[in-house]
Amino acid sequence: MTDGAVVSFPTEAAGTPNGMSQDAARILATVRSEIPPESLPGMNRGVVARHIKTIMEREAESSGIVLNLLRQRDLVTEIVNAIYVEAPAKPRAPESVGKRFPDAPEAPPSRATSIASLMADPGDDPVVPEGSGNKNKSKESVEEAALRVRPILMERIDPAAAMKLTRKELARQVGEIVGELLREENIQLNQLEQRDLVTTLVNDMLGLGPLEQLLADEKITDIMVNGPKQVYIEKGGKLTLTDITFRDNAHLQGIASRIVTRIGRRVDETSPMVDARLEDGSRVNIIIPPLAIDGASISIRKFAKKKITLDTMSRQNNISESMATVFKIASRCRLNILISGGTGSGKTTLLNAFSRMIDQGERIVTIEDAAELQLQQPHVVRLETRPANLEGQGEVTIRDLVRNSLRMRPDRIILGECRGSEAVDMLQAMNTGHEGSMSTIHANRPRESLTRLENMFGMAGMNMPISAVRTQIASALDLIVQVSRMRDGIRRVTHVTEVVGIEGDTITTQDLFTYEYESEDRDGILVGTFKPSGLRPAFAEKAAYFGLDRPLLEAI
Repeated sequence: MTDGAVVSFPTEAAGTPNGMSQDAARILATVRSEIPPESLPGMNRGVVARHIKTIMEREAESSGIVLNLLRQRDLVTEIVNAIYVEAPAKPRAPESVGKRFPDAPEAPPSRATSIASLMADPGDDPVVPEGSGNKNKSKESVEEAALRVRPILMERIDPAAAMKLTRKELARQVGEIVGELLREENIQLNQLEQRDLVTTLVNDMLGLGPLEQLLADEKITDIMVNGPKQVYIEKGGKLTLTDITFRDNAHLQGIASRIVTRIGRRVDETSPMVDARLEDGSRVNIIIPPLAIDGASISIRKFAKKKITLDTMSRQNNISESMATVFKIASRCRLNILISGGTGSGKTTLLNAFSRMIDQGERIVTIEDAAELQLQQPHVVRLETRPANLEGQGEVTIRDLVRNSLRMRPDRIILGECRGSEAVDMLQAMNTGHEGSMSTIHANRPRESLTRLENMFGMAGMNMPISAVRTQIASALDLIVQVSRMRDGIRRVTHVTEVVGIEGDTITTQDLFTYEYESEDRDGILVGTFKPSGLRPAFAEKAAYFGLDRPLLEAI
């Protein structure tokens, strides 16, 4: 048997019947006495296999032999094959009787054909042949087969060895076992259904079960699980209910636990809420009962495999070409930028696009609850918060990380989201030489984002006069970019607002760009204009220092 194999084949030993292994030869004698060969044609192969396993366990216990699950599976397979070779041929039933499934094909697919169809990677999209039948009926057949095959499969594999295999190799070996189990259990599936069955089983073993096919679809941006029987997706900016379901609450809870365990976190009754991330960087929020009444809720913000740039956003009509130029200059000129917007409006995507304009020679420290930023620079230090342990100790907050980052000699600090007392430390960092820092904030308009920052000073317990707070905000921030997901599903930058300074107790700002809605086309897509204000930016002098004042003024 090769290292890490899930499926192994009988080893030959000299002096045993037909080259059988010694363990199998010893057990075979007992099996022959309890299961006469002439009785086999009328018995279900799966029943025979379970009977042999019972005999094997009894013999092993009496002999003091310890067999792991993988060796047990090998012995059962070896003995079943041996006794069926000795068994007399079963007479063929008349055409009109003897079929377990009346509408099934005349005979199940051959082993060679079935296994060949299962060799492909489950991640590949299968091609549905013509005349394959009703899709829902096929899905029900696969689900019913999975319920029957799954517990037997788990008895015949070595989970530790399975986890070491690549997905493709595991699919191949599981496919071989599934082929045997389908024959033993008299389950007839066509090739496409067998492949779907293997995909389902492998997803349950390695991946996120029913969610795998949604994660593989690059057009899906969000996945929302509301209990085991309701899964929504966002595609093209629109929410849609899928036909994806989980077996029960325990199945869904198991998937939730698998997600958080991979990054060293937990989700249970003592910690029923958690932020996590998938291996590809997708952001996940999980909340389980008793807080989630109808079953565990999983919200996944998918990680975009295609890197979004400012030029890409311009082509997609998220911003105008002039906006893209101003954003590139703002990032190059090391402006402190705050990206404001609602949930799902595209703040992190825009922050990633801004970050691509940072010079390759700068040292960047990113701070997030669940790491999802995709910086391309070579010198990046990624920091992530940590929740408290079961004793309520060991928590590391965003504010702790912001404070620590100041001792790490960063050129820029990028804060994934500013939502609490960490705002004080972030603004202080912006005011103490860490120019070019960026963050996001939840707010519906640029002026509201300034108000939220003021409130965060109060959350930090700092008893400062409001004038002092506003002075610190005005001196720290240079640019506020407001992004919104509009009713046609497209994310657009609606305001580019410059923080000019402070007059009395009021922070003064000016809009450099605004989005003005005009109409709606036949496809429901909003038609509007990204309108420049024509005002001279206050950071024009800083742009001149970097030799970028002329393109800046031309863009405005």
